[in-house]
Amino acid sequence: MEIAENAALVVVDVQRGFEEDAYWGPRNNPEADRNIAGLIDAWQASGRPVVFVRHDSPKPDSPLRVGCAGNGFKEYVEERRGKGHGPELFLTKSVNSAFYGTPDLDAWLKEAGVRQIVVAGIQTNMCAETTARMGGNLGYDVYFAFDATYTFDQEGPWGWRLSADEVARATAVTLHGGGFASVVRSAELVAAVK
Repeated sequence: MEIAENAALVVVDVQRGFEEDAYWGPRNNPEADRNIAGLIDAWQASGRPVVFVRHDSPKPDSPLRVGCAGNGFKEYVEERRGKGHGPELFLTKSVNSAFYGTPDLDAWLKEAGVRQIVVAGIQTNMCAETTARMGGNLGYDVYFAFDATYTFDQEGPWGWRLSADEVARATAVTLHGGGFASVVRSAELVAAVK
């Protein structure tokens, strides 16, 4: 695995509101937060760019809505912001893709000459997956840090239910098999930037 000197780590929606179990239900991958922190540390130490994305939900009952404590980043993310040796971007969004946020992620990456991104964060199958898919569509070389994401059990049409692990595996298969991104583990990425 070759990680470019200016590859950007895109940390999607690692917010306190996702810790409200009563709202979201059962989650998977309890190691995700440790892996996300490790990626941020590795990127910051190497001087590579880090993008911190925050979801400002327009839904009045969402724990991620503006003005709610859950809108803020988890403590381990907040204490790392501004601590790197490389460029950093903070953006907000109200939809799934970080490419539809403010400021414009695609413009910022292009201005910096970035052609490779690594996506991590919450939820695996929602905002992280959508950001990775769109990055692939826009021509970026995308790595999806699978074990640095997590999600929740989901219910679909006709009463179909999938566990969080099943939902996450479906995302990995779709991204990798569909050519949107290379799905990898965080340890591989950390090793590649050292």
